[in-house]
Amino acid sequence: MNYNDQFAPFAARMHAEGLPEIFIANFAYYYRQLVSGKTGLIPESQILPANDLPDFESFPARLKTLGEAALAKTAVIKLNGGLGTSMGLEKAKSLLHVRDGLSFLDIIARQAILSGVPLILMNSFVTDRDSLEALERYPELKTEVDRRFLQHKEPKIDASNFTPVKWPANPNLEWCPPGHGDIYVAMVTSGILSSLLAAGYRFVFVSNADNLGAVLDPMLLGYFAESKLPFMMEVADRTEMDKKGGHLAKRVDENSLILRESAQCPEADLNIFQDISRHKYFNTNNLWVDLVSLRGVMLERDNKLGLPIIINQKTVDPRDKRSTTVFQLETAMGSAIAVFQGAEAVRVPRERFAPVKKTNELLAIRSDVYQLSDAFHVIPSPERELGSIYIDLDERYYKFVSDLDQRFPFGAPSLLDCESLRIVGDIRFEKNIICQGSVTLVNETARQIVIPAGTRLNGTFKFNGT
Repeated sequence: MNYNDQFAPFAARMHAEGLPEIFIANFAYYYRQLVSGKTGLIPESQILPANDLPDFESFPARLKTLGEAALAKTAVIKLNGGLGTSMGLEKAKSLLHVRDGLSFLDIIARQAILSGVPLILMNSFVTDRDSLEALERYPELKTEVDRRFLQHKEPKIDASNFTPVKWPANPNLEWCPPGHGDIYVAMVTSGILSSLLAAGYRFVFVSNADNLGAVLDPMLLGYFAESKLPFMMEVADRTEMDKKGGHLAKRVDENSLILRESAQCPEADLNIFQDISRHKYFNTNNLWVDLVSLRGVMLERDNKLGLPIIINQKTVDPRDKRSTTVFQLETAMGSAIAVFQGAEAVRVPRERFAPVKKTNELLAIRSDVYQLSDAFHVIPSPERELGSIYIDLDERYYKFVSDLDQRFPFGAPSLLDCESLRIVGDIRFEKNIICQGSVTLVNETARQIVIPAGTRLNGTFKFNGT
């Protein structure tokens, strides 16, 4: 069977779903790599560490003024395709209340209003309706361009024969998102790229909707605009917590920056991949893109950026490990740093990377360790001298947001003077509880333990029914 015959069932399916030709051609580009045996792996022998990056914390103050002047030509795009299913959510994750009764999307919208910039969401088919309804509360948002565009979807590939997988029990599971690297193609097929340029916009700041540290900073914008960069990635120092995530590097042959994700690392190189003293920086997924440069590169490459392929092997039903094994072809939007000639990365403080992926991070954001500024920035409380807090919650009882809310019905306890909070077992907190120092609570009984209102906790407490 030749390649065209092999791909024909995919093309037919995608045409039937009304997917645009440009996206189908991009999927075909990556499918050809899969069937030809390409892995997308980037061995250590092909890269060097990325060092000596520009440092945001040493930027001159004048860049802030330049950035404020460039706001009139700037838009914000938030990746808003996730449901937060790992936290038990059934609506767009950005609609989750995180601080002072406000959701991620409430905070993002109010930031955009204060900055006077358009807010654009890259939604998925499952988050689009609810998110647009939520934005109806903010008529002050600038509306020269559409408030959203949709991420594409692609067929999952049966790993046994490279055909479109079939799953009659739930046909929706036959499809998957193509990774956030799809943003560049989706901006073209949706018309958002053309609309922004026609309306006089030159720059976009792109980040994840669940990263409350990703705010539009005039100083970074000023540096980006003055340097006339086509593309800029914000990176932060890797710690032991980040060693399994992607890192920045340089190609040996071209000396250009690239992003290597864990799925692109050969198994033999995993130890070096996780060496944070060698590969010092990780991608925050906060990106700055020059729209004129993006349009030029897309035209030059026939709307195929050629981002490195990421091949994820999963089961068609992620909750059933016995279901059919499939390949999902993805790309990462940060990997575009290798495509734009002259692209840069800039080191930023850790505060610009504050995602909420699990309930322990949600509890921290909801606590008095953080506060919401007048500019709607979630920032550490000024009284907090210890920096970030370590929270470890027993996933048997705290994995889902509904679990967390049931066990903290009056909100988070005071953690202002707390270094770490570890909870094992089923424990419920009443109101006005204060945690200090290192707190460990272990419930060894089969019943829920209740911490009374007004309790001060410091040290280790074990509840065993005796």
